[in-house]
Amino acid sequence: MTPVIDLNCDLGEGAGHDAELMPFITSANIACGAHAGDEATMRATLALAQRHGVTIGAHPGFADRENFGRRELPVTPAQAAALVVEQVRRLQAVAAPLGASVTHVKLHGALYNMVSRDAALATAVVGAILTIDPVPAFFVLAGSKLENIARASGRIRVVAEVFADRTYQQDGSLTPRARADALIHDEAQTVAQVLRMIHEGSVRATDGTAVPIRADTVCLHGDGPHAVAFARRLNADLRAAGIAIKAVV
Repeated sequence: MTPVIDLNCDLGEGAGHDAELMPFITSANIACGAHAGDEATMRATLALAQRHGVTIGAHPGFADRENFGRRELPVTPAQAAALVVEQVRRLQAVAAPLGASVTHVKLHGALYNMVSRDAALATAVVGAILTIDPVPAFFVLAGSKLENIARASGRIRVVAEVFADRTYQQDGSLTPRARADALIHDEAQTVAQVLRMIHEGSVRATDGTAVPIRADTVCLHGDGPHAVAFARRLNADLRAAGIAIKAVV
């Protein structure tokens, strides 16, 4: 069987590369006005996604623009659930007049990391996703507590997400961004990591351990200076390796 992978990218965050990135991805996670974005950027990004046939997702995060939603903030399970629903509905309200559908949700930054590892937060957010009509697919960190809890619900399409340019720890978690080795800067190394995750179902942790991992979708960060060049290369290299690139939802 031909391996299939989805390429997703966080957009509508003001990085300025959205239009250039769209041809190389299959799923767009659109900022909902909290960590970044506003109604105008949501509308523009939605229109771009429609033009390129890219599936649309909500990208909720902490309302902490100063730190781009990447600082962990105190949040109760009920508060986490509420902010996710509020932001998804905000994007749905902008999408509806354009005839666009929000088909998935992917959390952003610190909220993503906290919900991935905290069972109480994960349970609350999974419950929140189930209140959204229609229930969207949920992009989650592969191997996380959040993935396990979402799958256990039996009512959500769960999409296991891996990262091209992030390093991993022995437990399958992402290396914290505060560490010098959190990011992979060499393009060849990032492509090799993605190919291994798809073909072998594993990733090499920073300590050399081979960690089992499931890859349904690969995240491409849209805010780096070389984001477009890397997206172009990864898309081309995956196709050259016989991997089909298709939207997962």
